[in-house]
Amino acid sequence: MVISTSAGYTFTLRVELQNVAGTLGRLTSAIGRAGADIDAVDLVEKTRRTVVRDISVLCRDERHGEEVVRAARRAHGVTVRSVTDRTFALHHGGKIAVTPRFPVSGRDELSMAYTPGVGRVSRAIADAPERAWELTIKGNAVAILSDGSAVLGLGDVGPLAALPVMEGKAMLFKEFAGIDAYPICVRTRNPDELVAVGEAIEPGFGGINLEDIAAPGCFQVERRLQERLDIPVFHDDQHGTATVVLAALLNACLVVDRPLASLRVVLLGVGAAGIAITRILLRAGVGDLVAVDRPGILHPGLAGLDQERRWVAEHSNRDRLTGGLQEALRGADALVGVSGPRLLRPEWVATMRQDAILFALANPVPEIMPEEVPGNVRIVATGRSDYPNQINNALVFPGFFRGLLDSRARAVTDEMKLAAAHAIAGVVAADQPSEEYVVPSIFDRRVVPAVAAAVGGAAEAAGVTRGAG
Repeated sequence: MVISTSAGYTFTLRVELQNVAGTLGRLTSAIGRAGADIDAVDLVEKTRRTVVRDISVLCRDERHGEEVVRAARRAHGVTVRSVTDRTFALHHGGKIAVTPRFPVSGRDELSMAYTPGVGRVSRAIADAPERAWELTIKGNAVAILSDGSAVLGLGDVGPLAALPVMEGKAMLFKEFAGIDAYPICVRTRNPDELVAVGEAIEPGFGGINLEDIAAPGCFQVERRLQERLDIPVFHDDQHGTATVVLAALLNACLVVDRPLASLRVVLLGVGAAGIAITRILLRAGVGDLVAVDRPGILHPGLAGLDQERRWVAEHSNRDRLTGGLQEALRGADALVGVSGPRLLRPEWVATMRQDAILFALANPVPEIMPEEVPGNVRIVATGRSDYPNQINNALVFPGFFRGLLDSRARAVTDEMKLAAAHAIAGVVAADQPSEEYVVPSIFDRRVVPAVAAAVGGAAEAAGVTRGAG
């Protein structure tokens, strides 16, 4: 099975071509035979004897990029001058910056923005701390707090290597919701120290987004921070993923004409995301959920379960099934995979019900490639952008935090997550969901305001906004 090319692996080849008819054609044919897609061809300079061009090519991964470069070097009349990885070029110098909201062009502005004028503002906040929400960036600021222990599909790469990911998340906060988010990457593996950092930085932020923190420490950090802080704390890997999965499942149910209460859902992968998905699906009314992890199907008699997985075992698997993934899939209505690449066999999937729903969300390689899915499956979703139905938590966190900040919420509640899921699903429902459209695009500008309004309304109803109670 060949994985599609991706913009994430775009390389620009600066090539010198003999100024002879057919040379460019030979080069592009060589690149095509190597399996790459040509994104752009730009003229750099031209002389009587040579032509210099930049050829941007989309590849499958870094190794494939190397194969494409070798193919280009072998083309007759072609000299490869340089190769630029455009992803690395985009990250050069970092992806975000702090900029002032107005120019400081003279002494008057300096006197108001800084000393002596700023002292009056500081005194006003000291006298009435709630004024910080209107007189500082606090009311629009989110800390993206990570220890780098569970980054994307990379695992424990540490806080420094996590920084590009957190910068990217900050970009999405700003682009989609107008929120100023700051990467806080901390060198620690101790949950107590991570909690201490969260407590220490609270004054400068209106919310904390926990990101890429490994289980089980992530559960402890989130719980303790939410108990101790007066601002909302949201672990996106858990709750953002769970919220968008529920949204997609709601619309998938409309397409296959089955209510949530009738479904038997198999969950593959009981880590941080899987546990949160279990909780929200059961809370939303899914009839039965069977969770499968490395030891097999979770049930109360399974030995060696930690506290979180023990809860899943006790609150799921209505029929007390035992065995492994193959046994769990027989007759199931839906599967949600948050595990690893290629763990699903097509013949196992074929034992699910007709018109089955399959969310294979491991990234970048899903549990099963969409091309391998048997005919009894009606709806397929992945975490990838190059297939329909991309289930991505970027559909959740910008609008979720916009709602938290606008309502000046003190905490995150389960009702907010359910409201956000229904809001995301509602964007699609307004257009009519289909097999290839159960979640909106990340670039659908209706999503953030819909989620923000739903979260803000749930915060008001729960009485967790500032001034409530």
